Amino acid sequence: MSENEKSKDDAPNGAASEQPDIRPDEQQDDQPDDRQETPLDEGKTTMQEAAEADSESAEPTPEERLAEANDQLLRSLAELENTRKRAARDRSEALKFGAMSFARDILGVVDNLQRALNAIQDLGDDMPDATRSLLEGVEATERDLLAALARHKVTPLAPIGEKFDPNMHEAMFEAPGTGQENGTVIEIIETGYLMEERLLRPAKVGIAKD
Repeated sequence: MSENEKSKDDAPNGAASEQPDIRPDEQQDDQPDDRQETPLDEGKTTMQEAAEADSESAEPTPEERLAEANDQLLRSLAELENTRKRAARDRSEALKFGAMSFARDILGVVDNLQRALNAIQDLGDDMPDATRSLLEGVEATERDLLAALARHKVTPLAPIGEKFDPNMHEAMFEAPGTGQENGTVIEIIETGYLMEERLLRPAKVGIAKD
């Protein structure tokens, strides 16, 4: 056996195919790593910045605050003006119609004076001078009372010949065969009165019926 063949036999198995030794850490370093790690502090900073941006965007600008204050001021002024108008209207109505109950009571006095005048006038020319003087005094009293009522916008209703109005008149009877159109007022039993545009007392009337 030659020395060359002996040396080959002495070599360990696999020595003929020489392969470089590869360490595990070197093999891992040679492989590419696609993962990208984000530091924890950097993630927190990003979230905080987003929250601050949202809070800044939600806060109104000075122009928006000024517009809101101006709108509130205009609303307050409008409400104050409406309150002033309502108070003026209530005051005007109180001045106009505050004496309605008193005027309605006075109408009873007017009715009694008119009844007295009608009774005296039925005597005709045969009444004595004292009775005639009394009649003249009652007539003067009636005129003064009606004038006082007129100064307070109390006016009588005289619907003779007019169409019956249920809002202003109260029908006491219906008379057929009068020759008048159906529903026409033919007689006033009790005079009605208005105060301004409001009905103080309806007129009691008789109406025609075909």
